[in-house]
Amino acid sequence: MGTGFRAAFAVPEFRVLWTAAALSTVGDQLARVALSVLVFQRTGSAAWTALTYALTMLPALVSGVLLTGLADRCPRRAVMVAADVVRAVLLAVMAVPGVPLPLVAALLVVAQLAEPPFAAAQGALLPTVLGDRYEAGQSVHLITHQAGLLLGFAGGGLVVAWLGTSGALAVDAATFALSAVLLRLGLRHRPAPGEVKRTHVRIREGAALVWRDRRLRLLVALGWLALFTVVPEGLAAPFSAEVGAGVAGVGVLLAADPAGMVLGTVLLRFLPATRRVRLLGLLAVATALPLVGYFLAPDLVGAVALLGLSGVFSAYQVTAGATFVRLVPDEHRGQALGFARSGLVAAQGVGVAGGGLLATATGSAGTAIALSGLVGTALALAATAAWTRASAGATDVP
Repeated sequence: MGTGFRAAFAVPEFRVLWTAAALSTVGDQLARVALSVLVFQRTGSAAWTALTYALTMLPALVSGVLLTGLADRCPRRAVMVAADVVRAVLLAVMAVPGVPLPLVAALLVVAQLAEPPFAAAQGALLPTVLGDRYEAGQSVHLITHQAGLLLGFAGGGLVVAWLGTSGALAVDAATFALSAVLLRLGLRHRPAPGEVKRTHVRIREGAALVWRDRRLRLLVALGWLALFTVVPEGLAAPFSAEVGAGVAGVGVLLAADPAGMVLGTVLLRFLPATRRVRLLGLLAVATALPLVGYFLAPDLVGAVALLGLSGVFSAYQVTAGATFVRLVPDEHRGQALGFARSGLVAAQGVGVAGGGLLATATGSAGTAIALSGLVGTALALAATAAWTRASAGATDVP
């Protein structure tokens, strides 16, 4: 594994892509902490806090359908640079002290529309840059993304407490600006791959492809169970206030899940690939089940332990994604992945928004998280039974 990682980093353009992605990931998570704190401080409402957090996810559904085709119609370097510049400018405006919350929300939506085309262009460019080192590079990106979530969330509360919400948003704007410069100067120009079908047609065809194959449907369903396990992220600020941990506690809570996922990703590598695939359903159950422990009214340490445990098992998403890619024919892979990814991000946004409304209805962020875990566990058990039947005896599932 180490040799593979070194082989990927030996490619100069990959180092540029990796650095830019790391900067953007850390900055993005810092902004999420800042926005959660900003909205909760101004409104005192768990529902509004969760809804604002959801706005960092929901626009991806629209953008995923309408804009990801830019990665095939335009030079991919140009798409990434333009997306970063747009986000840098909008985050800089959001960082201005005293900007009204409705304007912050509107700017946030527009900024998030730029993420899917960036991700599509980056994902399409990686195989070109790495060639036969692509798998190693993908592994590096996955670990870097989770580590970026960990660093951004863990340090986010402290940075917000130190710089304030405006300062934290300004730092995020700077990370996007630096990423744009790195990509523009560090990647060589490549022409657009050529004309493609209209994007919304490609997404519709991807949905039809997934629907026709029972195993693909179940893999997507297992991935979209994140709708329930993402709820603690959107309620981190209200829950931290409930247990008296303040602003600094928000970052610690948000960091627990990605920290667990990094550990889980490493641990799962010790299992054979066939065993990991067979255990997908049970791992999904084990991801949601720890959240039920919020019924016991844990303090900050207990909540972090529950979230970390959930994160360890959530590493099943890596195996689910890889299995999905292997089962989809190469000529349809972009369409199917576009549908699955857009749906996943949208599902997470719906989960966070729903969690906020549930917290308002129950009067407790902890209770809302526990109820989300309970429903997620029940649905994961149903998906487990279906996946076990669908994958039994299949020769093309590793």
